[in-house]
Amino acid sequence: MANGRVVQTADRTIGSRQLAALLPADVLARPGYRALADAVRTLILDGRVALHVRLPAERELAEAVGASRATVTGAYDLLRESGYVRSRRGSGTWTELPDGHRPVGAHALLGAGGYSADGEPGVDLAIAAMGAPEGSLADAFAWAAPRLPRLARDPGYHPFGLPELRTAVADRFTRRGLPTRPEQILVTAGAQQALSLVVSLLCRAGDRVVTENPTYANALDALRHARLRTGSIAVSDGGWDLEIAESTLRQTVPRLAYVIPDFHNPTGRLMPPEQRLRLLAATRATGTWLVVDETLADIALDVPAPPPTASLAPRGGADHVITIGSLSKTHWGGLRVGWIRATAKMITELTAVRVSADMTGSVLDQLVALPLLAGMERSLPERLAQLRSRREALVGALQRHTPEWSWQVPPGGLSLWVDLGEPVSSALAERAAAAGVHIGRGARFGVDPGTFEHRLRIPYTLPEDRLDEGVRRLAQAFHEGVPLAPAVDRPYWVA
Repeated sequence: MANGRVVQTADRTIGSRQLAALLPADVLARPGYRALADAVRTLILDGRVALHVRLPAERELAEAVGASRATVTGAYDLLRESGYVRSRRGSGTWTELPDGHRPVGAHALLGAGGYSADGEPGVDLAIAAMGAPEGSLADAFAWAAPRLPRLARDPGYHPFGLPELRTAVADRFTRRGLPTRPEQILVTAGAQQALSLVVSLLCRAGDRVVTENPTYANALDALRHARLRTGSIAVSDGGWDLEIAESTLRQTVPRLAYVIPDFHNPTGRLMPPEQRLRLLAATRATGTWLVVDETLADIALDVPAPPPTASLAPRGGADHVITIGSLSKTHWGGLRVGWIRATAKMITELTAVRVSADMTGSVLDQLVALPLLAGMERSLPERLAQLRSRREALVGALQRHTPEWSWQVPPGGLSLWVDLGEPVSSALAERAAAAGVHIGRGARFGVDPGTFEHRLRIPYTLPEDRLDEGVRRLAQAFHEGVPLAPAVDRPYWVA
């Protein structure tokens, strides 16, 4: 697709030249109206043209793409018949999704420890996280145990976080190139709570926010729960489209922008420094709070770990940046320790919100986190080597069992963003669940529900033999011979 851009303008209309620029250069080289319909459908499914956007009039699009009006009329007719657009006399033609492609919320945790219909143990590919490094938790608890009695003499309420842990997190930011004081750190119960606190403080129902498309599914759930109006910036195989991002920021002036520039979830892409600088400048110009999710920043498999995005801003140019992170991906998701890095004033305000929700975090978890954080430089290389091996195993399994699927190997992160070649992700997830495989279907990661139906997120966090077994079952479900149809609503939880 040309430029890999998403179009989501303030008046929800896409112009003929804009749409023509998104279409493949050879769109009319094949049988005209079917090729044009397929290309527009792909743009809708891939989130590059948003839902409920008015398409150009037939005559205007025909002129823009150099086709006859009959070709465009035929394409629009096919799109209407298949449910990807709807038309109303006098109002135009609008993008839509067929019945069956409906939003699916994260209302249940399915699959963990599950079984297939024939009683075989299940394979959970919905969770992009690993178990704890061998022995690390035992060593950390052994270190923490003799220190806990001293802390237990106090009431145990530390709404900002344990002072020692705030200092340790601040020092690590400083070593990574972003000078930070302990008063700029709030310790949270994971990165998800960190995002929820930020949204709760800064946004009100109906506010505009911008996020990448696709993006982390549970972050989208948090934004939807807060009843925010969400705009999007496309992240495609070509990376981020900063031109559209800057245009979206200028047109909508969102209250908040949420981004994952470090080994983006789910695509694994890494935002180049020059694009980070443009994003910093654009959000500062529009008065938009920039929330940078660094949860995956340390999972650097083929490149050096990136410095904090806020460190790239000129002096005094990053006060609008809020950075969140956690130990969930580098160590263990069961240890609910995360953090927020912002101005000291913002941290004080966020802590007041936090107190109204849960008063304080677990002192024991924070105490255990101290040696884990201190020893990260020693323990992380082994963790990354294990992930490289598992990534290679997943790629090999896909090449053996599903050679018709395509993907790009990311330089870091925890998963592959796999293109199935046809919009059957939800139906495949339903069929695979019956075989005991639970998977993050593409639509869970789309800003517009039902998009990315041709994608699966497949983590490489399980042992090599379980990855091969999971892909084998996915391939069997895909190749069963019965055509895959749109799935009914089914809640899937992904991490």
